[in-house]
Amino acid sequence: MPLLTALVSGLLFGAGLALSGMVNPAKVLNFLDVAGTFDPTLLFVLGGAVATTTGLFRFVLRRGQPVLAETFQLSNLQQIDRRLLGGAALFGIGWGIAGYCPGPALAGLGIGSVEALGFVPAMLAGILLHRTVNRA
Repeated sequence: MPLLTALVSGLLFGAGLALSGMVNPAKVLNFLDVAGTFDPTLLFVLGGAVATTTGLFRFVLRRGQPVLAETFQLSNLQQIDRRLLGGAALFGIGWGIAGYCPGPALAGLGIGSVEALGFVPAMLAGILLHRTVNRA
């Protein structure tokens, strides 16, 4: 059952990303280009995500445990540190250069995006590099 739920959740998430235009790097780059060809339509995606999280996060955490897992997987980070800032900066720079972040890139593979075919292997190489460096 957890595998089926993960599959359905992933398909729903990917469909939402495709429907919203998040799998189109040009649309994302236009959204990020506030001083140029700014396209505000992704504000609705951002607003929907923030509203959903704001409205439901505390309610979900009151359950004590997730429906399909034994515990919630939450960070215990209590302060902003260099690793968090560095990771956020690297994520933002990569998103701004490529117009992709991991979720939309994987969804882009599902719809045959040529850009995703180049981005996903680079993303996986970055993940492998991070794991290798942090293992030492």
